[in-house]
Amino acid sequence: MTLAACTTSGAGSTGSSAAGSGQASGGSAGTSSAAFNIAIGVDPDTLDPAQQTTSTIQNILDYDLQGLVTFDQSGKLEPLLATSWKTSADAKSITFKLRTGVKFQDGTPFNAKAVQYSLDRLISGKVKVPIGGAYQVMKRIVPIDAHTVRIDLKNADPDLLPNLAATMAEIISPTSATKNGNKPTNIVDPVGTGPYKFVQFQNGQSVTLTRYAGYWGSKPYYKEVVFNIVPEANSREAGLRSGQYDLIMNPPLSDLTALAAGGNITVSKFPDDRSVFFAFNVTQAPFNNQKVRQAFNYAVDKKALIKNVLFNAVDQMDSPFANSITSHCTAGSYAYNPTKAKQLLKEAGVGKISLTIGTSSGRYLQDQQTAEAIAGYLRQVGVTAKVQTSDWPTYLNAIEGPNSKNGPYPLHILGWAPSALDAPVQMQMLLKADWPTNGGLNTSFYSDPKVESLFAKANMNLDETSRNAQYCQIQKQVWADAPWIFLWSQTLTLAYKSNLAGISYQPNEKFVTVGAHPK
Repeated sequence: MTLAACTTSGAGSTGSSAAGSGQASGGSAGTSSAAFNIAIGVDPDTLDPAQQTTSTIQNILDYDLQGLVTFDQSGKLEPLLATSWKTSADAKSITFKLRTGVKFQDGTPFNAKAVQYSLDRLISGKVKVPIGGAYQVMKRIVPIDAHTVRIDLKNADPDLLPNLAATMAEIISPTSATKNGNKPTNIVDPVGTGPYKFVQFQNGQSVTLTRYAGYWGSKPYYKEVVFNIVPEANSREAGLRSGQYDLIMNPPLSDLTALAAGGNITVSKFPDDRSVFFAFNVTQAPFNNQKVRQAFNYAVDKKALIKNVLFNAVDQMDSPFANSITSHCTAGSYAYNPTKAKQLLKEAGVGKISLTIGTSSGRYLQDQQTAEAIAGYLRQVGVTAKVQTSDWPTYLNAIEGPNSKNGPYPLHILGWAPSALDAPVQMQMLLKADWPTNGGLNTSFYSDPKVESLFAKANMNLDETSRNAQYCQIQKQVWADAPWIFLWSQTLTLAYKSNLAGISYQPNEKFVTVGAHPK
């Protein structure tokens, strides 16, 4: 099995004019009329970059769309549609020089007004932006000339630049926003500047993109890329073995050694910033009681779960932040202790507990199997638990939709991988402003006054040391409040044909395969 190592190449506060990461570069010399088939586990719930919330969907959109900046393998920023940038002395504005000679896939010129249009969508209040909190610091986007744009900020913010590397901030053609079923408030046919252009989305089946002949960078090898929607991990594996797929995401963990043993398939585990947990709806009894939530954490043997269900492919959480997130600190431990769990339930005085646990199937590593295992642990401390699953869009609506506060899953699986690798975006799962009823993703409906106050201070703090200390206090408070059953931080696991080169990654759970080609 191949374990990929990070490579380090940096950009300072001013970017260079080099092309971006694998997102910008193509494959080997020459092109092919063949298709590159990728198998993923979930159906897209949207193709609007501003509205999406899932790194799998981000991987699809990154073939088509591009942002001003991007990340390299080490998480360092590098140029993409911007060739350089400069922050003002008071850190309240950032000026970008834009790449020239670039056109969108519909022929519209890429320029400062296009940047203004796309970034305005994130702050206008007219478009649903579930992961939009990091962009609210933008006061205005000002075109200086065709290839210079300035972003004015409400206050200095060290996290805006990395958030401009996230899929939400990718640039769409303004001309396309009213064509082919698109509306300014909802994009269904994304038109960008990337090496592939969107062709078709067949619900429950596939998303197809085709090579864009007018791409400004190196031409990719494959004429077509097809993202095949295959929820069952075993079916993805079977398709890879038969040659139907070239690359699959999240193969069955139990089969990783066997997959790699034949010599014609490579298995790679890439760095990732995703934390996976089961969120309590803390507004629903009995989970409005902290002792009950702590009891559930003690009831689950997380070490055994990771060993027996996840095959040691993940790391146990020691904080609400994955250890790759900025400002991470160790917050505590909930060692397996069913006796303590029973005692806490008794102290809580809640009586008999019966619940339905919600889970996705194929979105996270061993998600349904993990839910079943947790239900088993809960039964051992007297809780009646059953597991229910559905397709990804239906599941998301149940936990994030307009009726989710009174939804069917008071305990449900969720994972979170901040695209910018930053603490403020991780916090979008823990703030009242990000409750689903406010258009956000905090499906636990958790809010704590101490946490809210500390976050308001940390978010404005430019001193890294004291800022990290404030975030550490937040992590410890959240850990004690236990709005989640804290599980693991995972890796991005891919399996692909061994005759392929150009398979790469970003450490925010993105695989970079635009440059894929035969060796």
